Amino acid sequence: MKKFVDEFNVEIDKRTYTYTPDYLAFQNKELLDELRTKIIQNIIDNSDQRYDLDEYVKNEIDRTLEGYDLSNVERSYIYNLIDNEINGFGPITELLKDEMITEIMVNRPNEIYIEINGRVVRDDSISFINDDHIIRTIQRMIQPLGRTIDAANPMVDARLPDGSRLNAIIPPLSLKGPVLTIRKFKDDLATIDDFLRSGTLTSYMARFLEACVKAKLNIIICGGTGSGKTTLLNVLSSFISNDERIITIEDAAELRLKQDHVISLETRLTNYDGEGEVTIRDLVINSLRMRPDRIIVGEVRGKEAFDMLQAMNTGHNGSLTTMHANGPADALNRLETMILMAGMEIPIPAVRKYIEKAMDIVIQVERLSDGRRKVVSICEVLETDHPTIELKEIFGFRQTGILENGEVVGEFVFHNYVPMVYRKIKSRGIDTLKDIFEVDKSG
Repeated sequence: MKKFVDEFNVEIDKRTYTYTPDYLAFQNKELLDELRTKIIQNIIDNSDQRYDLDEYVKNEIDRTLEGYDLSNVERSYIYNLIDNEINGFGPITELLKDEMITEIMVNRPNEIYIEINGRVVRDDSISFINDDHIIRTIQRMIQPLGRTIDAANPMVDARLPDGSRLNAIIPPLSLKGPVLTIRKFKDDLATIDDFLRSGTLTSYMARFLEACVKAKLNIIICGGTGSGKTTLLNVLSSFISNDERIITIEDAAELRLKQDHVISLETRLTNYDGEGEVTIRDLVINSLRMRPDRIIVGEVRGKEAFDMLQAMNTGHNGSLTTMHANGPADALNRLETMILMAGMEIPIPAVRKYIEKAMDIVIQVERLSDGRRKVVSICEVLETDHPTIELKEIFGFRQTGILENGEVVGEFVFHNYVPMVYRKIKSRGIDTLKDIFEVDKSG
């Protein structure tokens, strides 16, 4: 994958991202693919026989490679490929190990994309043999989790033992063949200092958000897929006091809170008989009976929005959640639609007032075209007499251009205005923002 360095100049911690050996440099690429296919097929065909597996695999490789003029590097590469098939997860084994890769996307046997440092690039150095090879790999990954994928169950969403999230979909739902997507779990959690160093936000924004969390304001983080919503949610959650009881609710557990008193709940899909499903809404309703100080919903996307807002309006302040939306206004419009989906006979003006009283802050995060992630807007939800919900931006980011190397140029904006939520923050005894909003320090 050396070509990725040449094309994208990817630098991480001042180290160049490369793979060894460079498969693209092999002169016998087609032959190596053919030999790999032959060895794997032979192993599969004889998998029901009682062999000493390690000895059998070694003999099979030696027998197949006999007579071929291969270099030691090429022979070693073949051995590694087969070892990955036996003891790992086939062609993507090394990708799963690489900490620099954050996402793996298998679209076809020879069409694999990875995300590195926010950029999605195609990896031509590896491939699967065929569609069946992809499906076998998926089955090997999900079988220890008690899951399966086949024509009757052609879609699966699962959390791997290391916390990474796997999604797979196969025909007949996927028209182009099996598709596998893995969002990798990162061992090193991001911190607010990491955000400051990378330019994700400013120190004023960081201090304001910290004060909002400590003051138990209700917060929604919105953005597109891969924009960093869950990462920001993890960071904001770190500001919650250690003496609070926190309930987290997710489809696939990604949040990792460091506080002592954390209860993590995860949804459950239906079983083979189509029964036993437990939804986000079920868990939100149940969490209200668990004496929570905080409720954190990994992502709100449906009828659970009503129950979440009901909790916010009945004394469960300090709730946090994320939502797929193109901006703060779009997030509140989607929230309105979700409440109506719950089947409650509530007039739309009443729904809007319900949202207005429950929500305090809406944060928008984006992944820019150069792969960097930014907090592009922090808005407060205003309490007004208007029939529509009104937002007021406190901080923002404005893109001004793009350099020749593709880097996005822009600036953070701090609006010269004291937000209404500042009263709530001060009422909680938090006075760390006086220098930001230039209030009368004597009062």
